[in-house]
Amino acid sequence: MPPPVSRPFGPRNFGAVNWRGFHALYWRGMLRTFKYAWEFLGGPLVFSLMFLAVFVLAAGGQGEMAPGVSLMQFIAPGIVIFSLSHAAFENAGFALLDDKLEGMIGDLLAAPLSPGEILGGYVLSALCSALLVGALNLGVMALFVDLRLHDLPAIAGFAVAAALLFALIGVLVGLWAERWENYAMAETFLIMPLGFLSGTFFARGAMPESFQAVVTFNPVFHAVDGFRYGLTGFSEGNLAPAAALLAGLNLGLWLLAWRLFAIGWKVKP
Repeated sequence: MPPPVSRPFGPRNFGAVNWRGFHALYWRGMLRTFKYAWEFLGGPLVFSLMFLAVFVLAAGGQGEMAPGVSLMQFIAPGIVIFSLSHAAFENAGFALLDDKLEGMIGDLLAAPLSPGEILGGYVLSALCSALLVGALNLGVMALFVDLRLHDLPAIAGFAVAAALLFALIGVLVGLWAERWENYAMAETFLIMPLGFLSGTFFARGAMPESFQAVVTFNPVFHAVDGFRYGLTGFSEGNLAPAAALLAGLNLGLWLLAWRLFAIGWKVKP
């Protein structure tokens, strides 16, 4: 019988990234989505169909918002991005605040996970859940609206950019919030205005010039506009600067969230 193998005591060497721990945190977030699928997946779908039904009943689904782009073709991409963005915010912000209030954030901080790995676990699970919501909404929308799939890279790129943006905002809100009332306030006064004032339900060119400037400074407008271009071939802005803006904003928010995790802002006693 061979002698037992002697193993030295001490911290395990995970290398540059603790992939096992990172995957466990990511999969924990995905399991939360699947466990509450009726809320996280079914809720946004019903919400989107209700919006679409309102415009069908109010306007009869008639008219063109741009040459060759019907009212329904114009609105449907915006509704998809709106639901996808809200899902990303909800999955990230809800998960982090729940972990804080339940005291589970201490277990994460004690685990052999770096600030970047913790941030990545929350953000990636929220991103994937949001893209799942977006794909589900898009598939159902396609049953009622003639969507052309004009540019697949634009569809994927702007969907990922929007989901990542709101996942990062959700993490920042989750770090900042100390009660569910704080979370609800951020959702009401930040997330909803960003969604409704994004050109989802109206063309920017049809607004007064003062309001056009407000909409242009809204990053969600650029995500909606780029996603709409991918589905219809129509856009109101320049897609290259829009993509650069979203990429830069996501990078800045990532660095901010990473720094806050690194110093333990509102998560360490």
